[in-house]
Amino acid sequence: MRSIVLVEPGLFQELSAPTPALAPGCALVQVKRVGVCGSDFHAFAGSQPVYTYPRVLGHECSGEVMEAPSNPYGIQVGDRCAIEPYVACGKCKPCSLGRTNCCESLRVLGIHVDGGMTGVFSVPLHLLHKSEILSFDQLALVEMLGIGAHAVARSGLAAGEKAVVVGAGPIGLAVVQFALAAGAEVSVLEKSEPRRDFVRQFTDKVFAGADGLLGDVVFDATGSAAAMSASFSLVAPAGRLIFVGLTRQPVALDDALFHVREMTVLASRNSARQFPRIIDMIERGSIDTAPWINHRLQLRDVPATFHELTKKKDLVKAMIEVSAEDL
Repeated sequence: MRSIVLVEPGLFQELSAPTPALAPGCALVQVKRVGVCGSDFHAFAGSQPVYTYPRVLGHECSGEVMEAPSNPYGIQVGDRCAIEPYVACGKCKPCSLGRTNCCESLRVLGIHVDGGMTGVFSVPLHLLHKSEILSFDQLALVEMLGIGAHAVARSGLAAGEKAVVVGAGPIGLAVVQFALAAGAEVSVLEKSEPRRDFVRQFTDKVFAGADGLLGDVVFDATGSAAAMSASFSLVAPAGRLIFVGLTRQPVALDDALFHVREMTVLASRNSARQFPRIIDMIERGSIDTAPWINHRLQLRDVPATFHELTKKKDLVKAMIEVSAEDL
């Protein structure tokens, strides 16, 4: 089968790999869609330290079950599934608290171990979330939406509160969707004009600069140390600041402002047990994913064309399609 490997930063290669054997507690899944994440771009650029090379990328995936043993999850051959990429140990302190996204030995498919840019891969049964309604496109977006869903859940955002989302990339847009679903009044700060235009279909409160804007809850989805530092000034007195994006650079803190407004600052990591809820919300029409995908490519074209995605200023979400000829 076809497998696309990021051999080193800037270099994808196509390899022929054997179809994996069915591992205990797993199902064999034919990959159908792979969403391209911002971290995939960082891996390609060599600027994301958690990646090791060579690596088969792809952690935003959907697929069809090809083979599955009898199991308590109801997963059967032919099921269309979103693939949750977070493999937790289930034994450490965070796992015992139900915070598996903070597992001390967490492995993420497509990041720490090989992922979905391949024809078939073996997936633990408990990480498959099926739907009889959703398309493979929709199912492949569930992981990304989970980042926003978890951030909003972690913030405790309530109906009627004012939320400010800084950065309208895919993760910021996911936060916007779930903040609106929570009943908040949502404003968005984004420097890119094409992204501002895109996000206006969800809220008309879209700004290029802060201009005195304050939020009860502020979500920073930029991953920029400078922007994250500036986000402290957007938090209203007694408000909360949630860092959804991450950076390895130090983030400066205005301690006097931090104290006088008695802010609460939270980190939000990955998604925690959000897949079933998100699938249900998409099925009910509470979350609309239709506008998101604005670029497509075939798996076989990744080595030659992936670099072109980095130049698309209007890119919201690129989706890689995996076909029968990739098996």
